[in-house]
Amino acid sequence: MYNDKSFLGIIPARGGSKGLRNKNILPIAGKPLIAWTIEQALSSKYLDKVIVNTDSIEITDISKKYGADVPFLRPNDLATDEARMIDVVLYAIEQLARDGYSYDSVMLLQPTSPLRTVTDIDNAIELLSTKNAGAVVSVCEVEHHPYWSNILPPDKCMRDFLRPEVRNKNRQQLPVFYRLNGAIYLAYSSYLKEHRDFIGDRTYAYIMSKERSVDIDSELDFKLAELLLMQTDKTHGKEY
Repeated sequence: MYNDKSFLGIIPARGGSKGLRNKNILPIAGKPLIAWTIEQALSSKYLDKVIVNTDSIEITDISKKYGADVPFLRPNDLATDEARMIDVVLYAIEQLARDGYSYDSVMLLQPTSPLRTVTDIDNAIELLSTKNAGAVVSVCEVEHHPYWSNILPPDKCMRDFLRPEVRNKNRQQLPVFYRLNGAIYLAYSSYLKEHRDFIGDRTYAYIMSKERSVDIDSELDFKLAELLLMQTDKTHGKEY
């Protein structure tokens, strides 16, 4: 059921980063951060082509070293803090089409999620087919239940901080909430062009563990991811 479909993997990695400078190529657990995602994508049994979409020559050189293709550089207007990721993806699809390459489905794999595995990648692709979905997006259970959160008034009084039905309840008694974890965004190309978004009426969730859902945005995230990567490598072998 997958042989008749073509799958493109896009790894977005712009050169600028305010939260953690040059984070996409920082060394982590023995290799550049982006290398973890490149190796995962290249190990997939379904992805037909893996490209890195970047505006950086340095990222280009490192990506090619680890086996990814960088067929073009991202234009400056798509390499800003304000640029939307969907526009980056659609631009990449259009550029490849101009060169004669088209793909039925596109998987966006952010390099800031190095703990996803090739199994996650392939399982998400299989879910796309079994659900007859338009898109699949990875999520994980929230670390802190949103029912325990609220805004504070200027005087910091907590009189109405918790809703009445939540008070004196254990976490296990509350409904399970999930969040986007940033690891996998997968959709049919036609679905993306129609919705201009991965989230739509035919998008289904691929659930990942919290341990594999670290999304690196800060130095603390980076240290946690490195610790987990080194631990996983020692206990389970190199499944990336």
